[in-house]
Amino acid sequence: MYLINKLAISAAALALASPVAAQENWVASWTASPHAPLGSEGPFAAAEYEDVTISQVLRLSEGGERLRVRFTNRYGENPLTIGEARIVLLDESGAEVAGTSRPLAFGGEAGAVIPRGAPFASDVVALDTQDFDKVKVEFYLPEATGPCTCHLTGLDTLAVSAPGNHVGEDWEPASTAMHRAFLSVVEVDSDDALGTIVTYGDSITDGVGSTPGEDRRWPDVLAERLEEAGLEYAVANAGISGNRVLSPGMGESALARLDEDLLSLPNVTHMIVFVGVNDIGNRFGGAFDNAGGGIGGLQLDQPDIDVAQMIAGYRQIIARAHAEGIEVIGSPIAPYKGAMYWTEEGEAARQAINDWIVNSGEFDAVVRLDTAFADPDDPQAMREGYHMGDYLHGSDAGLRAVGESIDLALFAPESE
Repeated sequence: MYLINKLAISAAALALASPVAAQENWVASWTASPHAPLGSEGPFAAAEYEDVTISQVLRLSEGGERLRVRFTNRYGENPLTIGEARIVLLDESGAEVAGTSRPLAFGGEAGAVIPRGAPFASDVVALDTQDFDKVKVEFYLPEATGPCTCHLTGLDTLAVSAPGNHVGEDWEPASTAMHRAFLSVVEVDSDDALGTIVTYGDSITDGVGSTPGEDRRWPDVLAERLEEAGLEYAVANAGISGNRVLSPGMGESALARLDEDLLSLPNVTHMIVFVGVNDIGNRFGGAFDNAGGGIGGLQLDQPDIDVAQMIAGYRQIIARAHAEGIEVIGSPIAPYKGAMYWTEEGEAARQAINDWIVNSGEFDAVVRLDTAFADPDDPQAMREGYHMGDYLHGSDAGLRAVGESIDLALFAPESE
């Protein structure tokens, strides 16, 4: 016994004398929540690729010295083959910064085969990035992908090459688009980040109505304000256009996708929940009937939900996030009078749900993104100039007002 104790003490002393490894502090610096292909025809037709190289421009919200890229084949019909991949920094003009190109490997291999339904993270690469740097992720797809596991509202450039592997070459696009393909997260190891804030919502959070390529979504505005205030958070935008709390369609429901789109992200400290208008608009506005109506060829099921079921859905999100130590900040549903699916019955449901969000005390805090959008003379509608013309989606000005309305004191670290 004496010998064992002596050995244990010696081992402990040796451990204390050894250099301490640097503390890792991973955050989700960029995200795009994927969704299932939305059809083969019409405006929502899914992209498919074979024997092409694609590149995508992303803006990081938090910089650091190392990063890794999470690919996704969540909705793939077949295994997804990545032949080769890299990441490179871009300057303000969009040109590659010399000396910053890094190959993305997978377990030391240049390529990977991603199983159906799976995420797949690259190995960690050393790349010094700053807050709000833009990067380009480029990869070769040698085999037919089938319908893409994509994110429809990318709002920045995706370029597709002529046939062949052109990774690392100077190539002209054969075509371009504005969706995200097979990418879901860029994680950054940041020595000063306080955590990841996830904005969880629908098209208003996704940025529909904002100027493409200019990073004017309200989560972008929030990230910039946090940086200016010295609050070093990554802001991960987990909005999906058309998303609903209770029902799938344009992406899995907010309840169904919570594990993969939020709880799987590193170091999440807060989430802002701003979703629900599509539930009540589709339910009470007649856009979709129970047999599954359609817009642009897209078919959606619409159950006969009610206010109590909506509140139960929010409670589930709160409970599951709280179980992981995440603070949950809620916002009432935004005004939408004048939108194609507004009705008085839907407005009554919005008012009842919003009253619960504001007054129940079940969220850790409430932000009034709804009133930031609202017309002071008619609070059931968005202010003129704050929407893109459809009384539903924010304009650059409206999204900035929303991002600027959030009290940054909600994210101040507690004093010790």
